Amino acid sequence: MVTTHNLGFPRIGAQRELKSALESYWKGRSSRAELEVLGAELRRRHWAEQAALDFAPVGDFAFYDQVLDMSFTLGNLPERVLGFHGDALDNYFRVARGRSAPVADEQAGCCGGVAAGEMTKWFDTNYHYIVPEFTATTTFKLDASRLLEQWAEAQAQGVAAKPVIIGPVTYLALGKAKDGSGKLALLERLLPVYAELLETLAAQGVEWVQIDEPLLVTELDADWRHAYDHAYHALKSCRVKLLLATYFGQLLENRHLALNLPVAGLHIDASQGREDIWPLVDTLPPHKVLSLGVVNGRNIWKTDLGAALDWLEPLAERLGARLWIAPSCSLLHVPVDLDSEENLDREIKSWLAFAKQKLGELALLATALNQGRAAVRAELDAHRAAIESRRHSPRVHNPKVKAALAGIDAGLGQRQSPYAQRAPKQAARLKLPKFPTTTIGSFPQTAEIRWARRQFKAGEIDAVTYQAAMRAEIARSVREQEALGLDVFVHGEAERNDMVEYFGEQLDGYAFSQFGWVQSYGSRCVKPPILFGDISRPKAMTVEWIAYAQSLTHKPMKGMLTGPVTLLNWSFVRDDQPRSVSCQQLALAIREEVLDLERAGLRVIQIDEAALREGLPLRRSQWQAYLDWAVASFRIAANGVRDETQIHTHMCYSEFNDIIASIAAMDADAITIETSRSDMELLDAFDSFNYPNEIGPGVYDIHSPNIPTQEHIVALMKKAAERIPAERLWVNPDCGLKTRQWSEVIPALTHMVAAAKTLRATVD
Repeated sequence: MVTTHNLGFPRIGAQRELKSALESYWKGRSSRAELEVLGAELRRRHWAEQAALDFAPVGDFAFYDQVLDMSFTLGNLPERVLGFHGDALDNYFRVARGRSAPVADEQAGCCGGVAAGEMTKWFDTNYHYIVPEFTATTTFKLDASRLLEQWAEAQAQGVAAKPVIIGPVTYLALGKAKDGSGKLALLERLLPVYAELLETLAAQGVEWVQIDEPLLVTELDADWRHAYDHAYHALKSCRVKLLLATYFGQLLENRHLALNLPVAGLHIDASQGREDIWPLVDTLPPHKVLSLGVVNGRNIWKTDLGAALDWLEPLAERLGARLWIAPSCSLLHVPVDLDSEENLDREIKSWLAFAKQKLGELALLATALNQGRAAVRAELDAHRAAIESRRHSPRVHNPKVKAALAGIDAGLGQRQSPYAQRAPKQAARLKLPKFPTTTIGSFPQTAEIRWARRQFKAGEIDAVTYQAAMRAEIARSVREQEALGLDVFVHGEAERNDMVEYFGEQLDGYAFSQFGWVQSYGSRCVKPPILFGDISRPKAMTVEWIAYAQSLTHKPMKGMLTGPVTLLNWSFVRDDQPRSVSCQQLALAIREEVLDLERAGLRVIQIDEAALREGLPLRRSQWQAYLDWAVASFRIAANGVRDETQIHTHMCYSEFNDIIASIAAMDADAITIETSRSDMELLDAFDSFNYPNEIGPGVYDIHSPNIPTQEHIVALMKKAAERIPAERLWVNPDCGLKTRQWSEVIPALTHMVAAAKTLRATVD
């Protein structure tokens, strides 16, 4: 009999209940007890929804981030929070976001907040994790309380469960040595704590532990390969059975290494690593189970169950009870329940599967394998009909778009002149001071904005009333920027629900869910649009709003757009053609908008590519192919303008140093990047790479409520000026300000503008 299991379930709740509870606690409107009760209720509900599985995960629920959970389990807390008294959960939130609840911080003497942990992307997903911090003197001490409490809850509920933890080698790889020391030197201190954790779980009656090692799908040098061999031989005497889980890619040259680690089972991502399967089966030791991720846990398209059974049935016959099946990875990356989508187009809905539906697909596959296809014939037939409907739908394929793609040539991505010739023309037109100040695009999405949007969507106010409300908010943003003394303004994006969804709603080829929320980090959830067909732009998307904002001021107003690569990477993208083709379609649509903005008189246009790096393949050997088409798509979108029009782009919360040459190849006149949480470490690349254009290193961490001081901003910018000539530096926050409140934004930007004035007087 085939065994079914799951690697992780979305933790936010079908209606984003966790988001509401977290934000209520952080604002002091509810108690910690209420937050913990809600967490327990979500876990109970999610285990009930996985009741048909042979094993459901325990420990995949986190109040902020599973990597941060692992840091606290291992006792690896930054020194800056160790002096605060009170509950560990409050220190957890301080590391995550700089603060916890107001009362808790006041009692702990933490009223001013602390530096939040650095965030970056979880492999090649849009999920952010809090980076573990190490030094040469880091020690570890087990605190298994969170995991044991959740295990006890699962046992009381009668859940057939397996705890889920991050493996020791991946945990070290995810972290950052703050003093430049070697991370692998800490492995000897770390392994005894892992052994203690596994023995603690064994004492509670745990049989299987899922230990996640996605690092195994990346290219490893000899030291990291040896670390795997050493780590798992050190843990092999533990009394629990280890299911070592890899995902997000293929094992390839690490296949032999993974297969020969002394663990009881191995999980591989069969949605991406099909080539790994038969070589693994042919050499699988007789005592090991092989778990196959047969349902794509990262996208929302229905699985072709017939095709899956075609290749699974011979494997089931060969492996028997040693075959386990599961989603490819944690279902954290997809929405919870398609059944809640009452307004989604019926045909498109028939092509989709969210988390609960993916578990249903898994159950169908298991039944077909265990009892034969005839046992689920009707369900398989319905699935096949949906797959065929999508494959042949005229709504997916647009001949005009395909013709436009055929017309792309190299000249479409070239500016009229190189940067050295464009820069003086732009300077003469914009007349900006040294260290010009700007923001990244959005200002606070106030209660009034959200109320008006809800009323408009519900049909309770008409379009004229809604437009007037948004214009009033745009006017407020312009007034505030005038008062602050910023140099280049933005319109504030009051009309935008999300930087991707807003554009997707106005492009043909996209569909939208009501409740398709996915966690990005902490309480931040996004609702990725569904890119199901060929993309085109029926009409201008932003021009009217931004032209109105420009009419209110003589200062330059930035036109704000989301770039093609980010629109692609932050959508659920069709899987029936190469992603590069969909990206080119998006690039042509954004190019039309850029040219319309220029014709409307905009002198500065920002095309955000926040997700450029996260689209990188996990193997460096595959990077260049991706970067070639991603950079080319940006250039198609951006480079049709005149020399005098200044093009900006923005990127956030990723390591850029290893792709800096490709970022330069985008040929944006100015880039803005996140550097505040990393204390300008992201600018290390400029020590060896002569970046040719302008850059705005983010000096203000907008993901924390902490307000930066003028002195701190000056110090950060002076660090930047050691690497980038002062005449090419901008001063700006590290990301958009939509999640902050005006009461935080105004003092922070006041300090930022004051810092710029200080810099102009003190830096040559």
